[in-house]
Amino acid sequence: MGVLVLVSAGVGLAFPGAFSGIKPTVINPLLGIIMFGMGMSLRLEDFKIVFSRPKDIIIGCVAQFTVMPLLAFVLSRVFNLNEALAVGVVLVGCCPGGTASNVITYLAKGDLALSVGMTATSTLLAPVMTPLLVWLLVGKSVDVDVAGMLFSILWVVILPIVVGLVVKALWPKFTERTTAYLPAVSSLSIAFIVLIIIAANAQKLLTSGIIIIVVVVLHNLCGLALGWLVGRLLHLPDAKRRAVSIEVGMQNSGLASSLATLHFATYPMATIPGAVFSVWHNISGAIVARIYARMDNQAMKD
Repeated sequence: MGVLVLVSAGVGLAFPGAFSGIKPTVINPLLGIIMFGMGMSLRLEDFKIVFSRPKDIIIGCVAQFTVMPLLAFVLSRVFNLNEALAVGVVLVGCCPGGTASNVITYLAKGDLALSVGMTATSTLLAPVMTPLLVWLLVGKSVDVDVAGMLFSILWVVILPIVVGLVVKALWPKFTERTTAYLPAVSSLSIAFIVLIIIAANAQKLLTSGIIIIVVVVLHNLCGLALGWLVGRLLHLPDAKRRAVSIEVGMQNSGLASSLATLHFATYPMATIPGAVFSVWHNISGAIVARIYARMDNQAMKD
């Protein structure tokens, strides 16, 4: 997926004119497709963990909605980002965990049940937490439509998940046949979102691209490191540390770009951090998963 998203970003940057007719509003239905797939892939057991292991879920979600938002705010100040880029970085930081984190946690031999439970819980909390955090962090410098963002997340994220759950409950055989294709559909949708955003802002990205890439990379890597540190400080087992680390560091950056398109249209560059994050966190996630897996293999040899 990392390669696919990277290629899409490269194509959008190299041939922006070829995609100039595609409006950014298409991001929302694409994100809806991704969330619908998430709903179809969720199981009842994924929600049971919230009640059977509430401490783990609380730790993970508190880390999710504190570490990344605060990192985003600090990095935007340290690098003196303009308002548009700062809003985009903060939006990424305030979004829930991304669905790709579950795959990365599995490859990293982390606690997959905890990862899925954290993704589901943070996504359900997002309609309230994301607008509130964005308002707290950048509300003094830009207008933040908290109610509008809340309804956007309900419409673009929560509703498709609910529809996916309903489809799975009513047509289980159809769900079984299509589940194998959902990762590919989600990957293609994310790649297309990145392509649209990069193509629409190619010229601006070429002029200020280096600094935003640096900020996004630092945001992601610091999130991964601090997520792991939280687990270590709270004496969580290694598998749980990995899950918290990956869940905190990998965001639903497509949602960030969608919210930027809908609610910060006067700041076109606000969509860029989400697109860059979508490219980078899939690459860093794959690298982190390989490092964790090699650590386990080495431990078995020793």
